[in-house]
Amino acid sequence: MTQEKKNGNLIAIITMFFLFAMISFVTNLAAPFGTIWRNEYAGSNTLGMMGNMMNFLAYLFMGIPAGNMLVKIGYKKTALIAMAVGFLGLFTQYLSSFVGAGTEVFSFGEYLIQLNFIIYLLGAFICGFCVCMLNTVVNPMLNLLGGGGNKGNQLIQTGGALNSLSGTLTPLFVGALIGTVTVKTAMSDVTPLLFVAMGVFVAAFIIISFVAIPEPHLKKGGTVKENFSHSPWSFRHTLLGVIGIFIYVGIEIGIPGTLNFYLSDSTSKGAGILVNGAAIGGAIAAIYWLLMLVGRTISSAISGKVSSRTQLIVVSTAAILFILIAIFTPKEVGVKVPSFIYDPVAKTTDILTNAGVPTNEIQAFIANPTEVDLSTYAEKLQEEANLTPEDVPNSLKAPQVPISAFFLILCGLCTSVMWGGIFNLAVEGLGKYTAQASGIFMMMVVGGGVLPLIQQSISDAAGYMASYWLIIAALAYLLFYGLVGCKNVNKDIPVE
Repeated sequence: MTQEKKNGNLIAIITMFFLFAMISFVTNLAAPFGTIWRNEYAGSNTLGMMGNMMNFLAYLFMGIPAGNMLVKIGYKKTALIAMAVGFLGLFTQYLSSFVGAGTEVFSFGEYLIQLNFIIYLLGAFICGFCVCMLNTVVNPMLNLLGGGGNKGNQLIQTGGALNSLSGTLTPLFVGALIGTVTVKTAMSDVTPLLFVAMGVFVAAFIIISFVAIPEPHLKKGGTVKENFSHSPWSFRHTLLGVIGIFIYVGIEIGIPGTLNFYLSDSTSKGAGILVNGAAIGGAIAAIYWLLMLVGRTISSAISGKVSSRTQLIVVSTAAILFILIAIFTPKEVGVKVPSFIYDPVAKTTDILTNAGVPTNEIQAFIANPTEVDLSTYAEKLQEEANLTPEDVPNSLKAPQVPISAFFLILCGLCTSVMWGGIFNLAVEGLGKYTAQASGIFMMMVVGGGVLPLIQQSISDAAGYMASYWLIIAALAYLLFYGLVGCKNVNKDIPVE
């Protein structure tokens, strides 16, 4: 290999790493963005999760076509199309920050749906096409750039680590930009993240355009489609595994997504964190994604000795126990947010300053809150911080996060190994039907949109913690799959 080709491959590898991170970044924007739209529509968690639903719905339509694109036009062109589509999706979401607000289109129950929300959902749907194509491209492309074998796998694992890191940072950044959800909170508050993401896509598009990518699987001319006597659906363990993938992605997204809504909800229905709820919720949800990175690292170290079946059984059981503890632990049992996340004096000063309170009154209030009357600034406090004058003294106290939140984020250790475990068990013994099954699995990622949406409907009707019973039922299915459903009972079907 010439030095010039090595340099070209290195640039392509680094670009693929960024795209691997962008898959998680773009996907994980939907749930924290949902706190903005939930606030826009009077606290409707179901509408707040619709962006996430649209993002994952795209997989249902694009899962198999994305694989066909690799065969017909190759990795490079598919990646370039994906990046262009991603830029369009992010730009469409950006448009929702200033186009269509106040323009009512139709009614949905008690809610009047506005044009800007429809534009946002369209952008989320377009982004779903992008990440589906990137998911199909990035893994095999890194393997090719690495020359296959251990080196190729090493690049994929490195990309996966960056993917998890990006997933950790996304809710953290969104929460920091939103802070406290108020009547003024809007998509315009998070446009810096959209601009950064669009910039990465543009840079990656330009770089990949000039880099040579190996295309060993690109088929040209007339290829004869092979007819099989059976299909992946003929295998019971594969069929049950397809359902398992659908359920798993819903679990992975639903746990932190609902937790973020719960912590950012300052009402009695939510965690009751009056100030900086969105920022605190984003920080807590970020730990979930960080623990997924930890779990994957541990799994990669033990997978040579511990089977996928055993890992799936253990983590499903552990996750059920964690969520049961979270459900039955009273909301009042919690821990104080550390000062490096929430500084009471600094935050209170910031709230009062934004409400127009003079500096001398702020200092007097901090020294003795009961002696200062803030009723004059009531309207501004409500507008800027969603607080009444009576609530402001509580901003001088460190918020308390329910202990149940920490048991929920521990589930990140469990969900981290589920995809690989289910996939490995479901394709065991498929032989020539494995490629078809992979396309079906990609379509079933739509579960990441469907189950969280159902969970939010339950949370609207019965409360946040009650909605986690759906997650327990889903985990129970994965436990059943690990114990019984993963066994191949169709070994009589020829697969060579």
